[in-house]
Amino acid sequence: MSTPFLSEIKVVSFNFAPKGWALCNGQLMPINQNQPLFSLLGTRYGGDGRVNFALPNLQGRVPAHFGAPFFLGQADGFANVALNVQQLPAHQHQLQASTSATGTTSDPNDAFLSPLNNAYTLPANLVGIEPSTISNVGGGQPHNNMMPYAVLNFVIALQGIYPSRN
Repeated sequence: MSTPFLSEIKVVSFNFAPKGWALCNGQLMPINQNQPLFSLLGTRYGGDGRVNFALPNLQGRVPAHFGAPFFLGQADGFANVALNVQQLPAHQHQLQASTSATGTTSDPNDAFLSPLNNAYTLPANLVGIEPSTISNVGGGQPHNNMMPYAVLNFVIALQGIYPSRN
């Protein structure tokens, strides 16, 4: 295997980082012992920039290529998501009417909901709407938002050739 570029990231199928490499798990590194690596990464992935800096954290994340709308070092997204009303697609809940006591008849048999001629006069025979036609539904619990995946390790070179720009 050839000498890697400093800060090069590779995918490996084993559960450790080889000598001269570290797992991409966001760990903090001391700047004074890793000046060349710090000059490439800076505080893009974390750290205070005075004493330490962080390696990229790819635990539970999918790497994305740099370029609009993504910037180098950006971390975003969630493994679990609970949708709110604003995120649901526009849709309608159709009002259903029935003369059946259980509300299961498909033919409402002339049981229509319509505007009253006189809004201040109540009809003589009011019947309550089946609660399930107007109640909230759903549990509001987060759902898994992950695409299909296979778990591997990402490692970053702590030693190697300093990459030149051309």
